Amino acid sequence: MPRRDDSPEFQPSLLAEPEDAGAGSDAPLAARMRPRTLDEFVGQDAAVGPGSMLRNAAGRGVLPSVILWGPPGCGKTTLARLLARKVEAAFVAISAVSSGVAELRKLVAEAAARRRAGRRTVVFIDEIHRFNKAQQDVILPYVEDGTFTLIGATTENPSFEVVAPLLSRTRVVKLLGLGPEDLGRIVDTALTDRERGLGTLELTLDEGARKLLLEGANGDGRAALTALEIAGGMVRQGGTITRQEVGQALQDRRPYYDRQADFHYDTVSAFIKSLRGSDPDAALYWLARMVESGEDPLFIIRRMVILAAEDVGLADPQALMVATACQQAVHFIGMPEGWIPMAECCVYLALAPKSNSSYAAYTQAKEDALRTSHLPVPLHLRNAVTGLMRQFGYGQGYRYAHDEPGHFARGERYLPEELGAPQYYRPGTIGFEAVAAARLRALREAPEPGPPPAPPTEPETYED
Repeated sequence: MPRRDDSPEFQPSLLAEPEDAGAGSDAPLAARMRPRTLDEFVGQDAAVGPGSMLRNAAGRGVLPSVILWGPPGCGKTTLARLLARKVEAAFVAISAVSSGVAELRKLVAEAAARRRAGRRTVVFIDEIHRFNKAQQDVILPYVEDGTFTLIGATTENPSFEVVAPLLSRTRVVKLLGLGPEDLGRIVDTALTDRERGLGTLELTLDEGARKLLLEGANGDGRAALTALEIAGGMVRQGGTITRQEVGQALQDRRPYYDRQADFHYDTVSAFIKSLRGSDPDAALYWLARMVESGEDPLFIIRRMVILAAEDVGLADPQALMVATACQQAVHFIGMPEGWIPMAECCVYLALAPKSNSSYAAYTQAKEDALRTSHLPVPLHLRNAVTGLMRQFGYGQGYRYAHDEPGHFARGERYLPEELGAPQYYRPGTIGFEAVAAARLRALREAPEPGPPPAPPTEPETYED
């Protein structure tokens, strides 16, 4: 029978990591090459470089509770270990995916006992965004009273995933994906390190293979080392790793993309802003990033439909029809070919003239509508569907536009008197909207209707 994770004998993740904990010779290359000191930690100079808050604090032996926020492979776990070692604290690592409230309470008890014995504890919670509110509330008072120092790691925006009381008691440190230069240093060190790396194999990485490896890792140091280890295993002692081996090692590796996290929202934001800014090349790039990462195509198209109405608007009313036709086409043919009409729609929207006049007009009208919702509908605009309603004046004085010259009842009022004469819609001068602007101007400048002509009379006759 499997043991419950809250049973007394099951506490493997509560054990503090030994001071000399490290990866054995049979461990993956990425584990063996973990930095052993902050000076060996590559990249993240803003977060932990010379003069940074974390480095200064750790150097003084005072480590605040922090949330490390960044993409996979940027060094969050490694940095947490190095900081704990720097302040000579016990390091306890748990995963929010597999840990429950019972385990958290045992962790707190051990940290309290360690504190009474004169030793601090750093609790590292990987994927802290997976903890629900109740689990985060459990650790809150112990972070506050210093029972342990919390280092949380997350790939998602802490503003949305960490409860406000816990967030206020920690410092958020933003880590970035590693750039090509930093990845290159990591790869070159692993190739030449004879103790922990691949140095004893005396391998060479040709320039083309190196470029492909650094690009294919997508800022992920762990991914770069994993691919290097796989590629190195394909060549003999003293051999050269080429683009062929690296390509196979990176095969089918998709770029990092989480449809429920920041990358999802950040990428679609870049896509929409590129369309709005009339840059088809940038828009196609972000579209490809989303499509190739497995984003829901209907989510992308919904955003294009919204943009067609909001940002292209009346400058090109055809854009909305193109966007809705794209939705129908993708729904009909499915993926993977669905990217073809999506790309066509993307380019069309990017190159279409832009106007948000109807969007802006509605937002202004909404403000007045909410402010004056108590005003009654003018009587002449109400339908008189019964005799009683006619007796009360419903529909009285209404002028039917089709009975008027040009099918326009000049001077007819369609708003409550209290609103005056607001002008919500202010047309632009681009595309179809220039035609709409001329039409609106002509309507507003039409002559006021004069008094009705007198009925004809019989001509006067005179007798001699």
